[in-house]
Amino acid sequence: MTEPDASRASRDAEAALQALGGGLSAHILPASATMIGVCMTVLTIGHLGPRGDLRMLVDKMLAIDALVFLVSALLSFMSMRARRAGRRYETHAETVFIAGLGLLALGAMVLAFAIT
Repeated sequence: MTEPDASRASRDAEAALQALGGGLSAHILPASATMIGVCMTVLTIGHLGPRGDLRMLVDKMLAIDALVFLVSALLSFMSMRARRAGRRYETHAETVFIAGLGLLALGAMVLAFAIT
C-alpha cells in the first residue's frame, strides 16, 4: 500500500526542516535576539524619566529579562547544532523564551503603573 501524497509531503517537509537545524529553534533564535534589543531599548528610554524605586525595579526586571532571552537564544542555537540532544535543547529554549515573554509583560505592567 502506498502512503497518501499529503502525509508524505508533510513528512518530507518536516525532515527537510530538521535537516536545516530544527523547526522551532529557527524561529526562537532571531526572536530572542530581537527581544534582547527590545529590553535594551526600553531600558534606555526609561532613563529619560524621573528616578524612583519603581523605575529601578523595572530596570532590574528588564536587565534580567534580557539575560533570560540570551539564555533562550543560546539554547536555541545549541539545539540547531546538537545532533543527539537537539530536541531537548529546543524544548528548554521554548520554555525559557515563554518565561522571558511573561517577565517582559510583567515589566510592562509595572512600567504602565509607574508612569504618572
